[in-house]
Amino acid sequence: MAKILDHPVIPSELEVAQARKSFEALKQDSSDTHFILGSQTGQKVPLTENAFDYLLSILNELSKGHAVLIVPIQAELSTYEAAELLGVSRPFLIRLLDKDELPYRVVGRHRRIPAKELLAYKEKTHKRRSTAVAEMSSADDEIYGLGD
Repeated sequence: MAKILDHPVIPSELEVAQARKSFEALKQDSSDTHFILGSQTGQKVPLTENAFDYLLSILNELSKGHAVLIVPIQAELSTYEAAELLGVSRPFLIRLLDKDELPYRVVGRHRRIPAKELLAYKEKTHKRRSTAVAEMSSADDEIYGLGD
């Protein structure tokens, strides 16, 4: 029976090996139109291509021994969870909230950040950093003549 994953799944060594085996087998399959998920009881259900791609991504991460967490886009995260997702400290996240750089709502005494807004912020900062790195690299190339 399926269970709701509300915490990261940290794979055991056996699970890493199985994920690696499954990922490699599925990655090498040349079929591109029929995606089916099956159980040991013989139950088989079709999957959309997007769902199959997500499962393949999860297997890939598990095969590397990485923890996986699935967060619905409509979820609201605690400040601790949001900081973990952004890869920043909780005090840094609180400062972002206090500066109104991220929307949140208060439930009792606790702040809740919409996952959708958090992921949009993460994408925006990633793009901004990538642009800055490209500009610095370009400036270095011009200064040191490395672009030729």
